[in-house]
Amino acid sequence: MGRGRAKAKQTKVARQLKYSTPNTDLDSLQRELSGSAGQSHSPVDDWADVDRYSEEEWRRA
Repeated sequence: MGRGRAKAKQTKVARQLKYSTPNTDLDSLQRELSGSAGQSHSPVDDWADVDRYSEEEWRRA
């Protein structure tokens, strides 16, 4: 029992997410997409340590 309340809340939240119009800072978005000054590093740098395990280490795991 009680499933009705949980489902109603989920439905309410889903509707809010679907129909809400969040305030978007378009100027900030344009600066981010244009890659203007102020960016300290490349997004590629964030993935630099992805290959930190050798093939052999993966096989042992």
